[in-house]
Amino acid sequence: MTAQKGRDLLLKIDDGTGVFQTVAGLRTQRLALNADPVDITHAESAGRWRELLAGAGPRRASLAGSGVFKDAASDMMMRQVFFDGLIRNWQIVVPDFGIVQGPFQISSLDWRGDHTAEVTFEIALESAGALTFTVI
Repeated sequence: MTAQKGRDLLLKIDDGTGVFQTVAGLRTQRLALNADPVDITHAESAGRWRELLAGAGPRRASLAGSGVFKDAASDMMMRQVFFDGLIRNWQIVVPDFGIVQGPFQISSLDWRGDHTAEVTFEIALESAGALTFTVI
């Protein structure tokens, strides 16, 4: 895989009808996939080295990003999803790699305004169920 433009990573939300809308112009973003190990080490483990149980621990994904809203409608949709505490299906599109899709909840939504610049926002999402990965 060759180098890619960071600005091409897209964040999309299901607008409630099954259609995914790009919600923001993210300037910085980070997608993290994590799996918690389950330690099954016991007294007879070889050399007392830790042993892990494959595929047993919970998996999760988190996304953090900052940028500017694409338009008033996307700002309103994300704000409403946050205030209603909804879990919606989201897509994180990583160009030349794939699409991570599934239910996420907004865990943090911040706005920031500098005197001589545009209003920006920061968002954090936490996975809330099974995710899929589709190669593109």
